[in-house]
Amino acid sequence: MDLRNCANCGRAFAYAGSELCSRCDTTIEEDFKKVKDYLYDHPGANIIEVSEATGVSEKKILRFLREKRIEIKEEDNLLLDCQRCGIAIRSGRFCDACTIELQKEFTEAVKPAKQEAERKKLLTSTESQKMYIAEIRKKQK
Repeated sequence: MDLRNCANCGRAFAYAGSELCSRCDTTIEEDFKKVKDYLYDHPGANIIEVSEATGVSEKKILRFLREKRIEIKEEDNLLLDCQRCGIAIRSGRFCDACTIELQKEFTEAVKPAKQEAERKKLLTSTESQKMYIAEIRKKQK
């Protein structure tokens, strides 16, 4: 069992894949439900209206936007910018173009390591076959 401190409140808890304790996680999910329900009834509301009506802080609402749990309706928003190129986005951290570029860069960076692992595996299997064949030759003599 891995024991960690909650990233939100600092309380110790048994780590199960989330950086938050169960109490904070439940609180955040309740806040998200409030925001989601308000936006369902009032589509197109701005962040200040949502915050005042639900009691959820603007910081948490921005976090929900960054996590792609909610998105901004208007294309011309002033809240979220791509963290790579600075263009306005509706949700998340990166625009679509930067996401594609980052995926390409990541696969290119991982490809040489993957090829090296495959080469070592092939080399190892070839060596083991040689040893096996040598063992057979020894038995034949």
